[in-house]
Amino acid sequence: MSSTSDQPTGGLHSSDLPLSKRNSEKAHALGLTSATALVVGSIVGTGVFTMPAVMAGAGTMSIIVLAVIALGAMLLAVLFGQLTKRVPNSDGGVYAYARHEFGDFAGYLVGWCYWIQTWAGNAAIVSSWVFYVDALFNFSHPSGLGNWGIAMVGLWVPAAVNLAGVRQMAWFQNVSVVLKFLPLLFVGVAGWFFVQKANFGPFNASGGSLYSGIGIAAGVALFSFIGVEAAAVSAKRVRDPRTNVMRASVLGTVASALLYVLVTAVVMGLVAHHTLVGTGSPFVNAFQTMFPHSAWAGRFIAGLAVVSGIGALNGWTLIVTETSRAVAQDDLFPRPFAWTDKKGTAWFGILVGTALPSILMAWRYSTSSGLTVFTYLVDLSVVTVAIPYFFSAIAQLTFLVSRRRRVQGWQLARDLSIAGASVLFSMWVTFASGYQVVYQALVVLLIGLVLYAFLNARRERLGEASEPVDLPAEV
Repeated sequence: MSSTSDQPTGGLHSSDLPLSKRNSEKAHALGLTSATALVVGSIVGTGVFTMPAVMAGAGTMSIIVLAVIALGAMLLAVLFGQLTKRVPNSDGGVYAYARHEFGDFAGYLVGWCYWIQTWAGNAAIVSSWVFYVDALFNFSHPSGLGNWGIAMVGLWVPAAVNLAGVRQMAWFQNVSVVLKFLPLLFVGVAGWFFVQKANFGPFNASGGSLYSGIGIAAGVALFSFIGVEAAAVSAKRVRDPRTNVMRASVLGTVASALLYVLVTAVVMGLVAHHTLVGTGSPFVNAFQTMFPHSAWAGRFIAGLAVVSGIGALNGWTLIVTETSRAVAQDDLFPRPFAWTDKKGTAWFGILVGTALPSILMAWRYSTSSGLTVFTYLVDLSVVTVAIPYFFSAIAQLTFLVSRRRRVQGWQLARDLSIAGASVLFSMWVTFASGYQVVYQALVVLLIGLVLYAFLNARRERLGEASEPVDLPAEV
């Protein structure tokens, strides 16, 4: 593919582009329906199909933890909408908010962490997706190499859809959201008629303290809500973003939250606890309980999960690309990530953002298997996304306590409550993730700082960043 106008200068904004370029971008914009589908499709991936099994390991208290995480996600949805309304150039979402309030270094730090989370999260989604492909085609004892081959299909088909352009991506996303949301809602409602009280496990099944059980549940619960920021990150692709980003974020998060709580609780009541904690495809067991004499039930839900995963990976491939493109356009990421083709597609970002989880999956499948792969990738994604959430919250908090704010009275109290709760929520998620995961995230963050040293030196040479004044050399 060729790149057109693909050597951006630092700080290039949409208003600086030629009229024809802006018209082209409008033609590819996402309306409210497509933006909401992007949020729902990004939140409700294959994680929901594996989540009940992981949460069962924590016990029934995980349903309460899930509800608390859902409330926190809704607050974040409102917060991202408020930030999009306020920040002049919100292209890149969480990255743009941090850069606007705290400068280039903070923007880069958030952009780096979020970019790592997006493609590592894709690896987590596809690892769950593989479980259901195995169930759909009745692969009882697949090899690690075989599962890696299946994962490659799940990663590269959405990449091809995104390379075809945003319009094709939006159409694919809308269809996949409908195909997965309605059947899951059916399970969440009709499944209660088949629930048995004896299937629910103990309140705390972690084998440790209540706090450790909460940590297990909180990690996978937050991972399942990652995507609440999808419309904000893709603000450049959203029509009338100052209005539609908040609407899409809130609508998509509320719909996903209701679905999550319903289906997680009902699956715990449909499948015996000792069976649930040992399976990677709990919805297959749940459907077989609801339709015990139907040979198609297990394969139907497996096929549904496969469609759901492809839809989620389709949306997240766009988010991976939009994140790296926005940072690269401000010259805070390697410039090739801003290269675009005639359709405005950042093709280099798509290829790299798909190749990295492909490599990660090859490594994980050669060393681990089953739920171990999924849980590891979930933990890595959760902490690396909690950092951008935290920076977004304190960016809004900084504005509200400064002299620049324009809200007064009860509106100020409301906005301070939202920002403050979002700060505490992001910190709690980090603490609850455990020491090992925080350590791994710190290593990833430090690697990013090494890259920033070279990027910042280049920006200083080009006059895009001020050079510090050193003392004269001693003679």
